[in-house]
Amino acid sequence: MSTMAEGEIIYLDNNATTQLDPAVIEEMLPFLTKYYGNPSSGYGFAATARKAINLARERLAALLGCEPTEIVFTSGGTESNNAVINSALQLEAGGRHVITSAVGVDGHGNLDVAELETAIRPGTALVSIMWANNETGVIFPVEKIAEICRQKGVLFHTDAVQAAGKMPMRLHDTAINFLSLSAHKFHGPKGVGALYVSRQTRFSPLIAGGGQENERRGGTENVASIVGLGKAADLALEYLGEGKCNIRSMRDRFEKSMLEAVSGASINGAGAARLPNTSSLSFEGIESPSALLLLDRQGICCSAGSACRTGSQEASHVLRAMNPSSDGARRSLRFSLGRFNSDAQIDRAIEVVPKVIEKLRRLSPAREPIVA
Repeated sequence: MSTMAEGEIIYLDNNATTQLDPAVIEEMLPFLTKYYGNPSSGYGFAATARKAINLARERLAALLGCEPTEIVFTSGGTESNNAVINSALQLEAGGRHVITSAVGVDGHGNLDVAELETAIRPGTALVSIMWANNETGVIFPVEKIAEICRQKGVLFHTDAVQAAGKMPMRLHDTAINFLSLSAHKFHGPKGVGALYVSRQTRFSPLIAGGGQENERRGGTENVASIVGLGKAADLALEYLGEGKCNIRSMRDRFEKSMLEAVSGASINGAGAARLPNTSSLSFEGIESPSALLLLDRQGICCSAGSACRTGSQEASHVLRAMNPSSDGARRSLRFSLGRFNSDAQIDRAIEVVPKVIEKLRRLSPAREPIVA
């Protein structure tokens, strides 16, 4: 049975970023020290770095179910997304219309595919939809949407930053043209990611320069980080195997306990297919910022939604879209697990969270404001 050390941080914000796996660090270190050659150089010393990049490409391709030649290494999901949009607008003659989701969803967080299909018009250059929502964990039917786009002759891109490494993928069996990901969402390093470009799809680089990445992304490769991405992909594929990880069971146990222990608690997206690690919970009678502050004092790290929105005073547009008539967007907390979480940590969260909710409900904001 796992136990917790006194004062241990319980990190439940893995959709924001993840702990770097020690095995990933170990594989990166030689390329930060001994093997520092430029992989584009022609001498033997550089060949070690070049071979390491090729291995990383093969490992990531195995995780995604595609060919290594369809992988372009980037600085992360944001660059990959920008590269796709830029390429589509440059190469699709007469197409200046881009469809994305901001997010148009029903009460369970499901995307309205029929509405999306209706939005496609002759001038549409690209449809871009995330594979899994970062706030609720709801999985969107991107394979179905990609097929609709193929039939209409429109390019399809999916931002799979939250989905990659958390669910099986076989891109070979889909009509997806582009896919973006970031290594730090599945226990790899920050500042590195990748773009999948289907071999049937034309692509114009966002970053011009040398002939790196088969002339699809200029600039000397970030070798150590690419090596780390490859190792993280290899480990993710291993853990996706049956019985390798108990993240879903921990998440389900946590949710069940919250619903039983806290009156007025509900799961955002409960009626939809969700990522196994994500739990977005709404608690009546609280405000998310105050809850986050008290949980932080107890050593529990979670969020009110996307890390991209942290600091914004506006309630989550995703949660507002799911229930426009409710204030649930302002009383929701997101708990996202990773493979380094333990049952003991979940036990501690199950103990602390209801007490924090109870305390907040007792407080009168006018008389007893919570201060940092």
